[in-house]
Amino acid sequence: MEIRRIGIIANVRKEKAPELITRLKSWAKDRGVEVVLEREIAKKMAEPGGVDREEIGSRVDMVVAFGGDGTLLMAARSVRKFNVPILGINLGAFGYLTVFNLNEMIEALDMIYRGNYRTEKRMMLDVLIHGSGKTQEDYSVLNDVVINRGNLSRMVDLEVIVDDRYLTTYKADGLIISTPTGSTAYSLSAGGPIVFPVLDSIIINPICPHTLTNRPVMLPESASIRVVLWTKGLGATATLDGQLSFDLRSGDSIVIRKSKYVTNLVTSPQREYLQILRSKLGWGGSPTGEKGE
Repeated sequence: MEIRRIGIIANVRKEKAPELITRLKSWAKDRGVEVVLEREIAKKMAEPGGVDREEIGSRVDMVVAFGGDGTLLMAARSVRKFNVPILGINLGAFGYLTVFNLNEMIEALDMIYRGNYRTEKRMMLDVLIHGSGKTQEDYSVLNDVVINRGNLSRMVDLEVIVDDRYLTTYKADGLIISTPTGSTAYSLSAGGPIVFPVLDSIIINPICPHTLTNRPVMLPESASIRVVLWTKGLGATATLDGQLSFDLRSGDSIVIRKSKYVTNLVTSPQREYLQILRSKLGWGGSPTGEKGE
């Protein structure tokens, strides 16, 4: 696909962001590529115009996300309806999602401009929250949905129903419902499995369950999951991708299923998933001392 318009979503709190955006704009100008800034970035850089984050995907051929994995998660939710590829540029060390470092930005842009790039389709989840007399719809996540006790000092009771069939009621600090992409996020810290991100499956992972036999469960992509909170009193909190939070009361429920939308991530030709995994998890090399690349 020819790239003629690039949208930029960035973590404006990062000091390097304005400088890097200026470099990208200079690169784009030399090649006749139009740059569309998200409105908050345009304001930060004192430039006219700018487009709302939820609309930028309709105006461009590709989105560049400057920041960390959190910025890319935000970008994925914002442009999910438009099926545009996302290039993640990490402003620190490379991440699981933002796999390109700062010194690789221009090389990556040149590669994309020449059409010499690949993308990976990452499964997303749709989330419907039923409670307080209304249904809040149209939320999607790339990583996970986390239901936890918030500031409560006691466990929560979470009934889980899969495809209209009762699974169990978790008595735990919380519950993580994750995509394969999110398997290396909070779910991994809670003892969940590492799942290759190109697979389509759903992970249910209890956080510190009261019953030790409550272990992580992997479900097929077709599964529809309903979680009902039965904890009385102050209730609990549902957090989407670690960024959007909702208060839940006893009797409220959340329905989670595979989304029709996917996230298209531009992949790096210089490192593949196993290399990223070894680096982020601090795993050692092969017994022979070879890197195995």
